[in-house]
Amino acid sequence: MPHPSVVEETLLFTLEDNARNLTRVALDCDDAVQGGRRFRRTATGWTLGVPRPALNRVEYRLVVTAQGGGTSVVCDPGNPERVDTGFGERSVALMPGYGRPAWVRREVEPGSLRELTHTDDELGDLPVGLWTPTGLGDTTPAPLLVAHDGPEYARLGDLTRFAAVQVTDGTLPPFRLALMQPRDRDAWYGANPAYVAAELAAVDLVAATVATDRPLVVMGASLGGLAALLVGMAAADTVGGVFAQSGSFFTPDLDPQESTYPYFEQVTAAVLGLPAASSTNSLVVGMTCGRLEENWANNEAMAARLTDRGHRVRLTGLDDLHNFTAWRDGLDPALTDVLRAVWRYSRMD
Repeated sequence: MPHPSVVEETLLFTLEDNARNLTRVALDCDDAVQGGRRFRRTATGWTLGVPRPALNRVEYRLVVTAQGGGTSVVCDPGNPERVDTGFGERSVALMPGYGRPAWVRREVEPGSLRELTHTDDELGDLPVGLWTPTGLGDTTPAPLLVAHDGPEYARLGDLTRFAAVQVTDGTLPPFRLALMQPRDRDAWYGANPAYVAAELAAVDLVAATVATDRPLVVMGASLGGLAALLVGMAAADTVGGVFAQSGSFFTPDLDPQESTYPYFEQVTAAVLGLPAASSTNSLVVGMTCGRLEENWANNEAMAARLTDRGHRVRLTGLDDLHNFTAWRDGLDPALTDVLRAVWRYSRMD
């Protein structure tokens, strides 16, 4: 039987410990997974059963205490399924029926990457990785997708592979990616007007380097999703679409647990103060969020708020949590639909 396993409606974790080297084992995972955390000893090791969560996959680690008292947090040695995250490696429990998107397994030309830097008087250097699909020359006009946390999106969320597959298949036109790298993420993405202005200047640098056309689309996850929306609002004459995954759209009523975040008041003021769209600057907004995430309620509220203000909005619920694999799995068709709508593109067969 694979480890972990699903038996009826129970997600079962086991850990072999025939030599009884351990005195305690506990589960380290998101609070969305209900049930206890402490394993019980068996004849051959340790076991824990929790109610099967309404998720496709569960990222977790084990907290193990050895004879002598030393405690460590480790991946599950009995489970070969692992994932790199922004906070280190995790073991993964896959629920029956889950499968990676087909495009993740595709072998395509990877495209090319060059590094640009915009220097802002207030914020200093803004690094930008400019990704270009194979065969697209600098002088050929093409749309631009701006991605917050771009290098992590590419490494952990397969964003450049997604782009290469969509272009190769003709689902999207050849387009470039501006992979934005925050040097001070909380301060820059936390509803900071200075960052919004600096990013738009960095986009101007990209446009001076390669030929661009059609409206911009800006994307991001978590705080990066909030920043994407604020950039779109600030530059609705050039930005046509926003794609936000698990956006941190905090409000005092829905997110009091985030009140110790240093920029909480700045973020909540920006969220509650969004302007209405005019007849000429309505945005196409795609949103994804895990239904069991802490951010689900504020994403629902933001989708309603944006719709009331005249924007075209679609929120897609995911059976996963706040992680890059969830965001990867949610790219298609949610992001694809935003790009096709903004760039007015019909598939080329």
